Amino acid sequence: MSDNLVPETDTQKQETETKKLALWLRLITNTNIIEKEIRNLFRSEFNVTLPRFDLMSALYREPGGLTMGELSKKMLVSNGNVTGIVERLQKEGLVKRWALPTDRRIYSVGLTPKGRTDFKVMADQHKKWVADILTDIQDEDLDPMIAQMTRMGQVLKDRKEAKG
Repeated sequence: MSDNLVPETDTQKQETETKKLALWLRLITNTNIIEKEIRNLFRSEFNVTLPRFDLMSALYREPGGLTMGELSKKMLVSNGNVTGIVERLQKEGLVKRWALPTDRRIYSVGLTPKGRTDFKVMADQHKKWVADILTDIQDEDLDPMIAQMTRMGQVLKDRKEAKG
């Protein structure tokens, strides 16, 4: 009989559940450690919040702009959160807003040339910070770690889709 066909014992099931919990706790802990350091660096070097950087990043990847609704979905936050950040960035000349010609009630947002330039400077520094934070992870470990995280992402996406 193949190993895949052998029923899992209660002990094995509990051990597997404990390992999955340990994995989740390590993911959360490591993410929080990195995020805290990145937040502090953005604040001290650029006087920028991480949500502001994330919003600019989403817009940088979409040169034609995004509607406020699309932006909030990409950032996984409410329209209200996005509106406040967009208004502050607009006052600084980093983003522009325009009504859609097909529906004047819906606004799109895009980076201005200054916003694109400022974001690129921050993004380049962000990449260096992350490389520095993860400097002790060996190069040969990166691809397998990325592959495992990609696999986990697919499993979670499939699970969400299956639940409807």
